[in-house]
Amino acid sequence: MRRLFAIVLSAVLALFVVPAFAQGASAASDGFSVQGGKIYDANGNQFVPVGVNHAHAWYPSQTQSFADIRAAGANTVRVVLSGGRYGTNSASDVSAVIERCKQNQLVCVLENHDTTGYGEDGSARSLASAAQYWTSIASALRGQERYVMINIGNEPFGNSGYQNWTRDTIAAIQTLRGAGLSHTFVVDAPNWGQDWSFTMRDNAQTVAAADSNVVFSIHMYGVFDTAAEVRAYLDSFTSRRLPIMVGEFGDNHSDGNPDEATIMSYTRSQGLGMLGWSWSGNGSGVEYLDMVNGFSANSLTPWGQRFVNGADGLKARNAPVASVYGGDGGGDGGAGTAPNGYPYCTSASSDPDGDGWGWESNASCVVRGSSVDTGSGGGSGGGSTAPNGYPYCASASSDPDGDGWGWENSASCVVRGSSADR
Repeated sequence: MRRLFAIVLSAVLALFVVPAFAQGASAASDGFSVQGGKIYDANGNQFVPVGVNHAHAWYPSQTQSFADIRAAGANTVRVVLSGGRYGTNSASDVSAVIERCKQNQLVCVLENHDTTGYGEDGSARSLASAAQYWTSIASALRGQERYVMINIGNEPFGNSGYQNWTRDTIAAIQTLRGAGLSHTFVVDAPNWGQDWSFTMRDNAQTVAAADSNVVFSIHMYGVFDTAAEVRAYLDSFTSRRLPIMVGEFGDNHSDGNPDEATIMSYTRSQGLGMLGWSWSGNGSGVEYLDMVNGFSANSLTPWGQRFVNGADGLKARNAPVASVYGGDGGGDGGAGTAPNGYPYCTSASSDPDGDGWGWESNASCVVRGSSVDTGSGGGSGGGSTAPNGYPYCASASSDPDGDGWGWENSASCVVRGSSADR
């Protein structure tokens, strides 16, 4: 998709995967992985990315957007970055972006926007250039595999030169693996992301054979203006057990009227990711793609109202956060699971005495952010509470058999830092 923003731009190894268990894939050692056409997080739970695109490269001061996007119901934010075409997002800036994602329990899909329309747009940069940008900020990315996916290049070819998409995509992946980046990579389709030539569709298996930890991303605008087109394209991947997500789409565009209702309903029914474009900041004729006016979460646009509150939107999906944040993995709905194994309460009112424990559906639940959830509250023994809800032991000598559990004040306690302290 061609897009312009109302801003002065000049100012600005493959993973080892083991067979899946009933509840998901075996936990990856460092982060996300893919198997059988599904995405799994570092705990081996299936993860379905549902969220919003955010134009950080052009609006780096709009940091409140991360919290607002999470509050709207997203579990993922796709973050626009630039390696020079629109200014340069430094390693320190990217680290700060990742921290904001983590603070708000969002999975970060970091994308390099410099490649948009390469081969047709003279200012666009190649996938090889994008790969060099990622290697230049590798220090900010290593160790964040549990929270970050790397979208190597946004819409990496326009409508010229796209025949090189397969070769250039594999080469970029190899460069990043050579730099020690073991993340899940997201690769966009050519043809301004919409793959009308079916280049990505017909060559996805070749890319997947070259690297086993890649997710394919299609952008759906005017090319996808019928339900049949939406379903057929997504089915072409799922039928081959290739991971696919809709990395961008809107409810309107200059090249046609996307069938957003089918995009939203079909990705939901098929358990596929969807990321709407975009939170705010569009200009030069595509302002209708803003979900909120002027980055104000309290001022939804018609598109924002549709995407957040409409049928199959963020609120309806109630997509769980990644289990590395305490959620229960993939699925539709559910409040997630706390580190101590109990479900999160869907409402803090389920805890009338304020001790962090509630009661819902005839079972105990944990209030998100409470002392029971975080281990920050008071308790007997050590003066604080472990994440599993038990008090810390005042002394390690209370645990004579070394199993992490002790006995103090006529009650069980947890030795801080032990195997029981989780």
